[in-house]
Amino acid sequence: MKTILNVIWLVLCGFWMFLGYLLAGLLLCITIIGIPFGLAAFRIGVYALWPFGYMVVDRPGSGAPSCVGNALWLILAGWWLALGHIVTGVLLCITIIGIPLGIANFKLIPVSLLPLGKEIVRTDQPFAGR
Repeated sequence: MKTILNVIWLVLCGFWMFLGYLLAGLLLCITIIGIPFGLAAFRIGVYALWPFGYMVVDRPGSGAPSCVGNALWLILAGWWLALGHIVTGVLLCITIIGIPLGIANFKLIPVSLLPLGKEIVRTDQPFAGR
């Protein structure tokens, strides 16, 4: 079932959201200071390309640097990417078959707003939710 949802996701919105994260990552990697943000954009972009079967968990011990980084991310790229998830989520929820995909888009909004201090893990890994 995860594979079917991922293929439908890829066709309807995953590829376009991946391109948005790729563009944000490339723009952020122009400066040396933006490289960690660009890498986070690439990491989330791959997750946005194929999200079913993965989940986002808090990274223990991320601390204050990730909090400051998240504030900068929110200003530089986070709200644009979150807006993309909101628009595609609403458009997908218009159709009955797109409702699970729209909900998955809404679940990606928190990680698109505040990605630092988060880790993407497979759902079948032991203790993935901890």
